[in-house]
Amino acid sequence: MAEGKASVKDVARVAGVSVATVSRVLNDSATVSAESRARVLAAVERLGYRRNAVARSLRTAATGTIGLVIGDILNPFFTELARAVEDEARAAGYAVVIGNADERPDRQDDYVRTLLERRVDGLLLCPTAEVTPLVRDTVASGTPVVFLDRTLPGLDVPTVRADGADAIDELVGHLLRLGRRRLAFVSGPAILSTGRERTDAFAAALARRGQPVRPEYLEAGDFQAASGRAALARLLDLPEPPDAVVAGDNLMALGALDEIRARGLSIPGDVALASYDDVPWFPHLDPPLTAIAQPVQELGRSAVRALTDRVEGREVEQVTLRARLVVRGSCGEPMTRRHPDARDTGHGDGTNDEGSVTA
Repeated sequence: MAEGKASVKDVARVAGVSVATVSRVLNDSATVSAESRARVLAAVERLGYRRNAVARSLRTAATGTIGLVIGDILNPFFTELARAVEDEARAAGYAVVIGNADERPDRQDDYVRTLLERRVDGLLLCPTAEVTPLVRDTVASGTPVVFLDRTLPGLDVPTVRADGADAIDELVGHLLRLGRRRLAFVSGPAILSTGRERTDAFAAALARRGQPVRPEYLEAGDFQAASGRAALARLLDLPEPPDAVVAGDNLMALGALDEIRARGLSIPGDVALASYDDVPWFPHLDPPLTAIAQPVQELGRSAVRALTDRVEGREVEQVTLRARLVVRGSCGEPMTRRHPDARDTGHGDGTNDEGSVTA
């Protein structure tokens, strides 16, 4: 290679980094790690890369930024997710521009439009329920896009998400084993993939054990605390209120907790309570709250890795991680004992082969 004829891509290849990282080093950006900077500068020296050649290449070079549009910045799940994305992106040499859609398609589109105008290298999107024309056009244009946490129908976009079906199944078994018989679920909006998936998993877990899914025990919220409290009020006003409630996210669980305490009821004495999504203060409640924990840190890291792969032209597969059940005191101690002669079906939930709960 003739001196001075090396390209940005040549430097990136020799240094083992992305083109965006090379441009940030040459622009003296502070977002690049010391190790990456040293490798880029060594590659520049080795290839005899001239600064005027760099300048010409950088006219159309990557910006070294990625966009992240999340559902609700006040939701602790999204707050932690954004932090994980930022940490991983910074380690990879990218800066992150964050937009809060507040679960509104119009606001989501405003941020997507702004990020595209700022020429971000790629876009991480926790989509609202609606497939807007802008999102469809952005995907069709070839802009690197990765969906995070949620999916949208009809769009061929790599998605990084957590599957909580097994954890919900384990939670239902746990509640039945504790002697709970009237299980209720407060879901998120059915128009969101996460709302549908969690409700379906709850119903399937009951059906697998031969337990009826009582429609009056299925309430819909909007992933906000106020809706969780309102749903609990309706459930507790039933002639036969539930003795266990699973909230479809952490904020609705907190709203449910407020309603239970406002009525002077005890947890778990009067009603057991569990949450989909775990947050740092759940172990410090009285009693500590049983929860399904999503692998938030790994979700963020995997999403950034998937997006940077797309930015750099590599194929990206769907990524599905597993949520896990964290058992604490809010569901109580066993109310019944399993009969020693009961057959073990492998459910681990105190049910026999016919699905009825053993005493």
